[in-house]
Amino acid sequence: MPRRYDSDDIDEFEDDTESHGPLWRRRLITWGMAAVALGLGFLIPYTVYLNTQVTQRFGELRWQIPTRVYARPLALAPGLAMDAQTLKTELAASAYRDDGTGKSPATFSQEGGRFVVSSRGYNDVDGKVAPRRIELSLSGGQIASLRDADSRKAIKAARLDPARIATLYGQKQEERRLVRLEETPELLVTGLQAVEDKDFNRHHGIDLSGIARAVWVTVRSGGQSRQGASTLTQQLARSGLLGIGKEQTVTRKFNEVLYALIMEARYDKRTILEAYLNQVYLGQRGSQAIHGMSSGAEFWFGRDLSSLNTEHIALLIGLVKGPSYYDPRRNPERALDRRNFVLGKLHENGLIDDAELQRALKAPLGVPKTPGLIAANRFPAYVDLVRRQLGHDYPESVLQGAGLSVMTGMAPSAQAYAEGSVTKTLKSLENKRRPELQAGLVLTDVHNGDVLAVVGSRDVSEPGFNRAIEAQRQVGSLLKPFVYLLALAQPDKYSLASFVDDSPVTVQLSRGKQWTPGNADNRSHGTVRLIDALAHSYNQATVRVGMQVGPERVTQLIHVLAGLKAESNPAVILGSTDQSPYAMAQLYQFLASGGEIQPLHAVRGVLDPQGKLLKRYDKTPAPAQEGDSIAANLISIGLQQVVSSGTAQRLNADGLSRLQAAGKTGTSNDGRDSWYAGYTGDHLAVVWMGNDQNAQTGLFGATGAMRVWSGIFSRLPSAPLKVSNKGLDWQPVEAGGTASTDESCPGARRLPFVVGYAPAYAPCVAPTALPEGEGGEGSEGGGWRSWFGLDKKPDAPAEPAQAAPAATSPAR
Repeated sequence: MPRRYDSDDIDEFEDDTESHGPLWRRRLITWGMAAVALGLGFLIPYTVYLNTQVTQRFGELRWQIPTRVYARPLALAPGLAMDAQTLKTELAASAYRDDGTGKSPATFSQEGGRFVVSSRGYNDVDGKVAPRRIELSLSGGQIASLRDADSRKAIKAARLDPARIATLYGQKQEERRLVRLEETPELLVTGLQAVEDKDFNRHHGIDLSGIARAVWVTVRSGGQSRQGASTLTQQLARSGLLGIGKEQTVTRKFNEVLYALIMEARYDKRTILEAYLNQVYLGQRGSQAIHGMSSGAEFWFGRDLSSLNTEHIALLIGLVKGPSYYDPRRNPERALDRRNFVLGKLHENGLIDDAELQRALKAPLGVPKTPGLIAANRFPAYVDLVRRQLGHDYPESVLQGAGLSVMTGMAPSAQAYAEGSVTKTLKSLENKRRPELQAGLVLTDVHNGDVLAVVGSRDVSEPGFNRAIEAQRQVGSLLKPFVYLLALAQPDKYSLASFVDDSPVTVQLSRGKQWTPGNADNRSHGTVRLIDALAHSYNQATVRVGMQVGPERVTQLIHVLAGLKAESNPAVILGSTDQSPYAMAQLYQFLASGGEIQPLHAVRGVLDPQGKLLKRYDKTPAPAQEGDSIAANLISIGLQQVVSSGTAQRLNADGLSRLQAAGKTGTSNDGRDSWYAGYTGDHLAVVWMGNDQNAQTGLFGATGAMRVWSGIFSRLPSAPLKVSNKGLDWQPVEAGGTASTDESCPGARRLPFVVGYAPAYAPCVAPTALPEGEGGEGSEGGGWRSWFGLDKKPDAPAEPAQAAPAATSPAR
């Protein structure tokens, strides 16, 4: 039974309540104290935990900065080949804009052939380059004059800041360009506070008065209207420490408040504000998140933060509230309303005057259709080469997110023209009977070995198999100039005027086999001069010369010049070796540079996050040795003949005779591979065309790859090739013989000889035909015959261990 209370019990209970209070009150106090103790027991260690998180994560806000890959700076100097379209292509790649005045950084103006350009400052491999305002005039396909636009004094040279061509991110695809508080426009700093957090300099992380205002507005509107109450510190905690884009919950908001209080206790206002300016989320492009005011200015306006006008600053501030909702490219009306609201706030707080307010309100948004920032990798084939060349010094894990600047040799205009020509040419050659054509090309600077452009696929913007570097295809006649190079290294035996036999030839191989190569036109041409055998790519004549110098010498030569490996059998004379376009570009660089050993490089140097040089790759090549220079120049003269009257003469019909280019067509067996290697006074390009199935294409070098080369150089400004005559003696040679004669002699032909090896003079006589097989021999005498150890008569070549292919006719 329940207990009954008697009168004594009641008196005792009443005495107890009078002395200690009602029981419910005591219990409430007890529970309250227990809750506080429990709360403190949880909150204190939890706060300590969050404090550790703030220390770690705020430290990470010194951020994982992406490594940026840059093109080469655009060098400008009087006499340099340049036209208006190419200059504008280069300026566009570096996000310059035509503002009609060219006074602000990254702007230019144009009046006909006269340009005024204001460059940005930047760091390069040889130090810091200051911003500069220059004036240049273009005339006759070159820079006619170069002046300082402010002082009007003539200058010898100038460089424009390079375009960014790729970004190597860390674990997150975050685009961020750090900026210091003092580098940020004052209106942006004060305006941001005026719009987002008026009490920033007074609160301690959370704004209680702002929270009260927000609650009051919400209550008054019956929940229909809400006012933000987050401080800049809370916003930084939300995006930088908690991560953006997550659903708002009570727990998340609680953590945000604690983070903000801890951050304010640990860091000063300057540090917090600077971190906010570099962390704030301002947009998205695919997987690329745009963080920070500096990257936001580049992404939305294609401009530096320092060059923004009032209306641009207002829009940036406005985007903080919702970059997607107020996206000026997708929602221009919303963006305009938001920008004008911010302009009103700037005016209301006395940050701009009436006149500036009215001007800014009338100004357009100023947002170009194309984002100022590029995707992570717009040039996959070129960047693939960059990664390969950096791989030994900077593994992928070290490069990504390291904040380095990789300075490359890419020329944006050359890359654009190369990509355009590949796309246009392949489209024009497509037909249903031919498997899908592919292409690979490498374009270099003949002066220093910089790789200016790389195309690795018909889909120029898609990553994948890089045919410029990885494709191993038979090079065909592209190797012939190096056979003749070895012959001309014996000036007492061979010259460009020498006669060689282009009648049918049979080469004895091992195990009783024979090799009988034929010409591409299935004809023999009798006795021809060496220069004509090269110009017309005669196989039979080349084999005879190659067997005299020795196939093993050919393989030795290409290994010395480009590190290439090939089998030392007779078929190598006609290019029976598989190489990549990059490898052949390295080989031809020796000829194009006038005999210099120039290792090709895509990377010029690497800078640390502060712009200090870590490693340089573009070392100045050693001058060419005299013998190398003479031999290379003789071959260049012969390859100019290829273009003027040989297998590449179609280039003249394309209007490229002005370049006086040297080149060589190449076609592998059965027309599977089409090649062209050609160079001017400034550039070398090696182009391959074929298909991944290694099937016949029906294309020759001149009808496939050379068309790509022509398309590039029809647009790319380049100086004509002027072969040095140092060490050469030009003499008129009699039409049917080998002696020098009078220039007025009928059929006389002026050809170069190594000094001291010109043939003896003979008076002019009527030309007579020479018997087949008669060779021309030069005068006896000393010289540089020891080049590649050829001071002795080569022994008869040993029979190859591996048989050469059966009778073939590699085309031109």
